[in-house]
Amino acid sequence: DALTPTPKDKFTFGLWTVGNTGRDPFGLPTRPALSPAETVDLLGEVGGVHGVNFHDNDLIPIDATSVEAQQIKDDFAKALKRSKIKVAMATTNLFSDPVFKDGAFTSNDAEVRAYATQKAMRGMDLGAEFGAKVYVFWGGREGVESDATKDPIEAENRFRQALNFLSDYS
Repeated sequence: DALTPTPKDKFTFGLWTVGNTGRDPFGLPTRPALSPAETVDLLGEVGGVHGVNFHDNDLIPIDATSVEAQQIKDDFAKALKRSKIKVAMATTNLFSDPVFKDGAFTSNDAEVRAYATQKAMRGMDLGAEFGAKVYVFWGGREGVESDATKDPIEAENRFRQALNFLSDYS
């Protein structure tokens, strides 16, 4: 069937979508959580899937120990191999942690900006470790949420500096 997807169609899915527990701001999860490896295995069973995408913390929880992180990465790598699914894109979660309430790269707090930059560097490395050819800089909280929070010109300068630095790092 010409409409049945195949891996050459390059359909990809985010770990955050397939593994989503169906929770909304007002309710509890409606589905069990899946590990990244279980998500990849599920996508492999569906067929026609080329790749998977992830935020750093979709793959490795922010509070994981180094031993836990390595186990997750090992399990994920095995699932990728079993399913013949590629990692197409990686990005960094610079929005969920309350420290980013005022932005990540544009925060008024220099320590938050430095943390965001280091986190992005680790996210880029994590994506590269799994062969991602694309890295997305998604500024989930970089907008000026109210006119009083920050100077928009300074925020744009900070964002540009971070992207220039990270581009050089890449």
